[in-house]
Amino acid sequence: MSFATRLAALPEGTFTGTAHGRRYVVTKSSFSGGKSVKLVAEELGGTDYISLNWYELKTGGALRPCEMPETKVRAFVDALDVTA
Repeated sequence: MSFATRLAALPEGTFTGTAHGRRYVVTKSSFSGGKSVKLVAEELGGTDYISLNWYELKTGGALRPCEMPETKVRAFVDALDVTA
């Protein structure tokens, strides 16, 4: 499954989930009819933090991680299992 498909499948709003053996509180917000998505995740009881923006452009999707490697945010979205 592609990154864009996985991101789109996540619920809108705030929810909890697990990734890489850690629990997170995650907030997903969509703008411009879903053409722009912001996702922020904070590890519960830890210090890990994930933040990204995704844009659907005429030329394709554009991932913009917020001050972290793209590989980190891709791995997080790929591993995220929504629990509530």
